[in-house]
Amino acid sequence: MADTLFLIFAILTVASAGLVVLNKNAVNAALFLLISIVGMAGLFVLLDAGLLAVVLMFVYGGAVVALFLFIIMLLDTRPGAQKPFKKLTIAASLLGAALLGLGIWSFFQRAVLPLAPEHVPVPSLQRYAELLFTTYLLPVQVVGFLLLIAMLGVIVLSKKFEDQETGVRSQKTGGAA
Repeated sequence: MADTLFLIFAILTVASAGLVVLNKNAVNAALFLLISIVGMAGLFVLLDAGLLAVVLMFVYGGAVVALFLFIIMLLDTRPGAQKPFKKLTIAASLLGAALLGLGIWSFFQRAVLPLAPEHVPVPSLQRYAELLFTTYLLPVQVVGFLLLIAMLGVIVLSKKFEDQETGVRSQKTGGAA
């Protein structure tokens, strides 16, 4: 039963992650990202890490995907507005894919993975809370402020201004006024 659930969640995660990359509509890509996150949460549940699954759903599924959708809708992207790829971009993409494949192949050829330990301590909510509010408090706060700054930057960059004299709406380009 666990093997079947693992296969279902793994296929759901990988297939929806592929659709995130291949989808031309940004809103649909963000929703496929949410489905991929649900699949990963299911994999965490199968590993008896329910707390991590819930945190994953709240933080990434709730906050990050909602932020992506907000930014996508604020930027008003249209699928037909994309430029075709240049030959240099295609060549660089193929080179990057070849290097990634070479790295993965090299890893599997040379990697010596240790056996699983016999006894693994069960993580507890108290231990997570202790680490979050002592060791990792500053990094969590910094990431929160960076997300806030990024969201405010997108709002400022995408805001449309109306010219007082002509009444024509324009988008601020960042140059001198």
